[in-house]
Amino acid sequence: MKHILFFILFFAAVSVSAQTEFGTKFKPIPAPKFSTKKKTPIPQVKDPAAETADIPSIKTPNVFDNTTITPKSQFQIGQEKSKFSMYQQNDFANPGDQYVDKMEKDLDKALKDAGLKEGRGTLVKSNISLGDFKTKSEYFIVKFRDFGAIDGDLVKVSSNDVVIQERILLDASYKDVKINLTQGFNKLDFEALNIGALGGNTAEIRVYDDKGQLVTNDYWNNLAAGFRATIIVTKE
Repeated sequence: MKHILFFILFFAAVSVSAQTEFGTKFKPIPAPKFSTKKKTPIPQVKDPAAETADIPSIKTPNVFDNTTITPKSQFQIGQEKSKFSMYQQNDFANPGDQYVDKMEKDLDKALKDAGLKEGRGTLVKSNISLGDFKTKSEYFIVKFRDFGAIDGDLVKVSSNDVVIQERILLDASYKDVKINLTQGFNKLDFEALNIGALGGNTAEIRVYDDKGQLVTNDYWNNLAAGFRATIIVTKE
């Protein structure tokens, strides 16, 4: 019993001693100190567009608006076009039609100058001679063709006033007529029966003897209807 009491008192003394020692050695942890000094603010990046938002824009000058440099055209979009024109205007026609007449006239002139088209010039209203010839040939072969535009030229062929061919329609290819020659004088007539649709009667003529030798090569141009081109042949 004494031993139990001793242990109780011993443990009580040890407990009090421990509490006293712990109490004297315990130091409280101080609370953290917070500084009242202001922090440096983080610099903000400014929007470049915002810096120039209040700056007035600079307008590039347009030299075309300066009438002292470039005179302002009268033909602006939305303005009425000029009524002046050297050609007859038709708002509903093809714009290229105004040049057709001039082009056709230029083409006609070029064809006439090249001998490819006839013109309504002054008609030859007189008989013309295509030459005098002497031959021993029994006959002549006469070839005709229209050397200009093919426009319906007609020719009548006679020898000593006797009709050999009543009417020959001239075209681009040669047409042959055989004419027998009498002893002595022979008058070969080629009469223009009409004028063509494009001008006077025009023809190229080639004459060959009975051996195929060329006697003459000639033509008549713009001959009026009713007049003749004549060849005189003397058969020896």
